[in-house]
Amino acid sequence: MPRISRYPVPELADLPEDMRQRILEVQQKAGFVPNVFLALAHRPAEWRAFVAYHDALLLKDSGSLSKGEREMIIVATSAANQCLYCVVAHGAILRIYEKKPLVADQVAVNYRKADITPRQQAMLDFAMKISQRSHEVDEADFATLRGHGFDDEDIWDIGAISAFFGLSNRMANLTGMRPNDEFYLMGRLPREKKA
Repeated sequence: MPRISRYPVPELADLPEDMRQRILEVQQKAGFVPNVFLALAHRPAEWRAFVAYHDALLLKDSGSLSKGEREMIIVATSAANQCLYCVVAHGAILRIYEKKPLVADQVAVNYRKADITPRQQAMLDFAMKISQRSHEVDEADFATLRGHGFDDEDIWDIGAISAFFGLSNRMANLTGMRPNDEFYLMGRLPREKKA
């Protein structure tokens, strides 16, 4: 099996109990352990901080961003940052949340031509600005987003997700993190109904 990181990857059994429990919860839900959980476990204190901020941004139930829109931000900005791991992993999650097998590839390659709403395009325009040119953000950006129904807390979420995944993308590239094979096919074909 190809290595998942340039750095040593700890065995699940050797991890502190809190980390092991969280990883087992993810495995139970997904059916496998996403490589990011093991690769970043090389440094437990940083892993905990990373997972806590990830959860604060992506698992919250406030704000108007849907789960799919949060994933769109991740896929678009990760593609701009040339992060294979995040594009593949979060592309799979995006396909599942949106129930659209084409959307992740469209957003990754050129979100301006993707089958998304004008509101979502404005969201991604801002996310890309945060990702690539945050020093240029001004009040006009906020006005544009407010015109699409986003409030200031939503705008913070868009910016924070973009910024956090800038970190994630760079760590994935630093470590040479390999996407799990399972991610490539997820959400591309309808699930078979169980009898």
